[in-house]
Amino acid sequence: MSFQACLCGSSKAFSDCCQPLIEGLKTAETSEALMRSRYCAFKLRNADYLMQSWDEETRPEFIDFDLSLEWTGLQINGRKKGRKKDGEGWVTFVAHYRISGQNIEGYLHEKSYFRKNNNGLWRYVEGEIKAS
Repeated sequence: MSFQACLCGSSKAFSDCCQPLIEGLKTAETSEALMRSRYCAFKLRNADYLMQSWDEETRPEFIDFDLSLEWTGLQINGRKKGRKKDGEGWVTFVAHYRISGQNIEGYLHEKSYFRKNNNGLWRYVEGEIKAS
C-alpha cells in the first residue's frame, strides 16, 4: 500500500489523519483535528460528514457544493484552546482554492469556533471571515 498524504496538509498519511474521522472510525480529539477533517470533507464533497460534524444549533439544512471550486491547500495560522480537556476552541486558517474554467485562484481566511456537544464530541459552530 502506497503512502497517500493527508488532504489537510499535515505530514501524516490520510489513513492515519483525517480519513478515520470522516469514515466514523474515530472521533476528533481536538478542535484542530475536526477542522482539518472538515477541510478534507469539503475537498471530497462529503456532505454527510460535514453535517454530522456541524453543531445542531447552526447547521444548515443542506450543503450545496460549488462544483467549479477546488480546494487546493490549508494553512493553520493559530489556535486557542480546543484541546482534549477543553469544551470550546478556535482555529484560524487560510484555505486556498481554484475555480476551474476561469483561471481564478483565491483563499478563505476564517476564524472558526468549535465546542463539544453533550456527548463530548467536537462540533463546528460558526466561522468569522477575516479580512486579509
